[in-house]
Amino acid sequence: MDISYIPQDLSSCPTFENKSCPLSSRSPHVRGIMYLLMTGAMLITIFGNLVIMISISHFKQLHSPTNFLILSMATTDFLLGFIIMPYSMVRSVESCWYFGDGFCKFHTSFDMMLSLTSIFHLCSIAIDRFYAVCHPLHYTTTITVSVIKRLLAFCWSAPALFSFGLVLSEANVSGMQSYEILVACFHFCALTFNKFWGTILFTTCFFTPGSIMVGIYGKIFIVSKRHAQVISSLPENTKGELKKTLSKKKDRKAAKTLGIVMGVFLACWLPCFLAVLIDPFLDYSTPMIVLDLLVWLGYFNSTCNPLIHGFFYPWFRKALEYIVSGKIFSTNSEAANLFPEAH
Repeated sequence: MDISYIPQDLSSCPTFENKSCPLSSRSPHVRGIMYLLMTGAMLITIFGNLVIMISISHFKQLHSPTNFLILSMATTDFLLGFIIMPYSMVRSVESCWYFGDGFCKFHTSFDMMLSLTSIFHLCSIAIDRFYAVCHPLHYTTTITVSVIKRLLAFCWSAPALFSFGLVLSEANVSGMQSYEILVACFHFCALTFNKFWGTILFTTCFFTPGSIMVGIYGKIFIVSKRHAQVISSLPENTKGELKKTLSKKKDRKAAKTLGIVMGVFLACWLPCFLAVLIDPFLDYSTPMIVLDLLVWLGYFNSTCNPLIHGFFYPWFRKALEYIVSGKIFSTNSEAANLFPEAH
């Protein structure tokens, strides 16, 4: 962050009642456009992920281990759009935090928790697709409902403990005099890290799981190509179990689609995590507007996920049609065989 405009010591700060925000140079026209764009992204995030949540919860044909993981990740994206993005929008446009120091801590903790939860979900989905494609004979006995429940419990609890523990203890800003001045002098609220915790967050919570996901999907790609070669070499009249097992196109398609979801996630969040890593070593000289843009690029990932589902999954489009038309309220609609391509 650019801290050139702040006082050099706490003694020159105004009293709490006289706290003010740095003057914004944005015109009302620019602020209006920013509100419009951010509100649009927020609405797509909320309602798009809500469709995924309703569809997988309601239609029994969509009840599968993979889709339960997708349901939980859609819940993460929904909460980001519903709870985090509205307040971040006001902070980004007005360059000020109007909602109090206590809620600031909750907001930043929950914000970090949801981004880490998404990473953990993507790792779990990668593991699920690995067994489905690379070990199809053992998939149903390995990836059971109880295993999924344990994975989901870890995906939510570990990020929650880490994020709230780190922010509430203020360990992430320990030794940062500039941060203390910003909080004392202005209505400032942004997730900031010192050198130690910035490095820990990047390496353990982004780089390591990201590398694992890339490695897993690389293995899936290699195995899928090998399966395709084996199938093409079999006689046309072959009806053996091998061909039935290896030719599960829906599993390979699901792996490909979820690989795209993972790629979009890494592309959206990598710049933000790099800023978290590098900015402390640059004496926090990155302009606030750049940091805001990087954060919103990360938020945009939650907007993209339902769009990706809508483009690649026929069941998503049909579920949306049922929800909008009201057919979802018809008797026994949850048991309807509506999605022949569903996973």
